[in-house]
Amino acid sequence: MITALLPPLWLIHVAVAAVWFYEGLWCKLLNGQPRQLRVVEAVPLSGPRVATKLLKLLGVVETAIGVWILTGIAPILCAVAQTALLVTLNLCGLIWARRLIDDPGGMVVKNFAFLVLVWVSASFPGWR
Repeated sequence: MITALLPPLWLIHVAVAAVWFYEGLWCKLLNGQPRQLRVVEAVPLSGPRVATKLLKLLGVVETAIGVWILTGIAPILCAVAQTALLVTLNLCGLIWARRLIDDPGGMVVKNFAFLVLVWVSASFPGWR
C-alpha cells in the first residue's frame, strides 16, 4: 500500500505549517527577510508606509494559515486558500518585482513542489 511509504501524517502537516510560520512570522512579522519589503514596495501605488502595513498583514495571514493547518479544520478549504494565496503572491512578484527576485523560475518550481505537499497534507487530514 502506498501510504506505507509516506512519512507520519503529523510530520507532513507540521512541514507545511512550518513553511507558513517561517514566511509569515519570521520573514514578514519579525523582518527576518528585509528584501520582502522591497518586493511589496514594487507593487504600484504602495509607498513605503502602505507596503510595510501590507507586508505585516501578509505575515499575519501566513501565520494564521500555519495555525489553521495544525488545527486540521477544513483541510481542503485550507489547501484552496493556500493555493490561491501562493499563486497570487507569485504572480504579483513576477509582474511587479521580477527584477528583485534572484531566480524567478526556481521560485515557481519550489512553490509548485510545496503546493503538491499542501495537497498531500489536505488529502490525509487525520493525525494518525
